[in-house]
Amino acid sequence: MANEEEYEIDEEQRGLRHVGRGPLAEKGTQAPALVSELVSALNRMFPPADAEPWDRTGLLVGDPSAKIEGVACALDPTVPAVREAALLGANVLVTHHPAFLDAPDEFKPLSARACVPGSVVFEAARLGVALANWHTALDVSAPAQSMLPGMLRLKPSAVLEPLARDESLGYGQICAVDASEGLTLGDLSARCMAVFGRPPRVWGAMDTSLSTVCTWTGGAGDAASECVKRGIDVLVCGEVKYHAALEASQQGLCIIELGHDVSELPFARILAESCARVGVAREKITLLDQNDAWQHPETRRV
Repeated sequence: MANEEEYEIDEEQRGLRHVGRGPLAEKGTQAPALVSELVSALNRMFPPADAEPWDRTGLLVGDPSAKIEGVACALDPTVPAVREAALLGANVLVTHHPAFLDAPDEFKPLSARACVPGSVVFEAARLGVALANWHTALDVSAPAQSMLPGMLRLKPSAVLEPLARDESLGYGQICAVDASEGLTLGDLSARCMAVFGRPPRVWGAMDTSLSTVCTWTGGAGDAASECVKRGIDVLVCGEVKYHAALEASQQGLCIIELGHDVSELPFARILAESCARVGVAREKITLLDQNDAWQHPETRRV
């Protein structure tokens, strides 16, 4: 877009990243002043009607009439994320995953060894941080269709599980590989490692030639069996159940499992860009770095 600039992200204290530059608000856009106005604007970009019936979308915790002081964006609404948002003066935490699906039975601080979802709500209420999320509504959106393919230098041509209202939206992006590229499973696996910085789990022979790739963020569900039916060569996903992967691999499907969070951490950036696009001042938007939720132990020869 002509009114879009690249993000330049400077790493700040304790792993946080501040958005220094970003997409300019669309012409004529009135900056949301209240939490409810931001939620409404993002609902128009990621319609709740597109979300799964079991999902929670939009504002879960907080005062809709509160004035926006700052917006933090992350993958997960954790207690540390809520505290970091408050530390930086952000009173709205926008995430991909919801703080809870089933309502917590108790709301106590994390130090009381309470259920974590309830502790997140407790901390958000205590610090005055509103919690809003766009989960499956974001999964099926237009930005999601180009996210993984774009990062992996693939060109999406169709959707594996399209929405009834729009076949260009949905779950899973089918990408055709140019035969002249000579892309193998080993090549694509190495590309995933280079892009995401985490070693993926790979099913299949590394010298397998690829002509079709399906990318899928988060849990793959029945995607592996659907890829087998469609004759797709490899599924690149966040996570897949062991037995589903075992069966699919015996039927000829290669699988590259990135890690659930690894495949979806880029959604935080999409949410930040979306907040900027609807008019939130760029200096008020913060990206929280959640790359350190887990780690691979160093391999040592004993």
